[in-house]
Amino acid sequence: MKIGKPFNTLNKSEYIHYLDNYKKYSDFNTLGLYRSLCENEKLNTNDRIEIRDYANQFFGKTFQFYQLKDPLTYFSLITLGKEMTVADEGKIWEDIKKNQQNILSEKRINHRNFGDYSKHNCGYDDCRYNGLMIKQGSALTEKSIHFNSDKNSFEAKNKSERIKKQRKNSSKIIKDELDDLNL
Repeated sequence: MKIGKPFNTLNKSEYIHYLDNYKKYSDFNTLGLYRSLCENEKLNTNDRIEIRDYANQFFGKTFQFYQLKDPLTYFSLITLGKEMTVADEGKIWEDIKKNQQNILSEKRINHRNFGDYSKHNCGYDDCRYNGLMIKQGSALTEKSIHFNSDKNSFEAKNKSERIKKQRKNSSKIIKDELDDLNL
């Protein structure tokens, strides 16, 4: 069977019905479900929180993976109905970043091309590259996952250049000293 209509047009009872019977529907999309909770204007905040918590009973692991796959949706959902200060938001984003790093290391994933991080999305509606899958580190990349523990490739290159200069200069210094001794 198919649901046949977007999640953001459903009411609370329909959400509950589709969640209870999600295995019967071939077009059931968990990310679409969670995103629709942010977009659905038929629901009040309490209904959204209740549906989110009910959906987490079925898709708790998937919801936690959205920290890596779609962090903006995850942030929107965990802050539903909460009064937030800038410091609170910063703390939540730091927690999300730590959890992203933990998920990558636990699952032994070496790449960081996930969800929002794998597509070009510059914000311009007329951009011909919007939605295009991109390679990590390409010129079209808009955002990327990075952690404080990551190696700084620019620093490594600078260090290499500095050592190379020192090697070249050391032979010149030795040659100059030998020349001074021969005088």
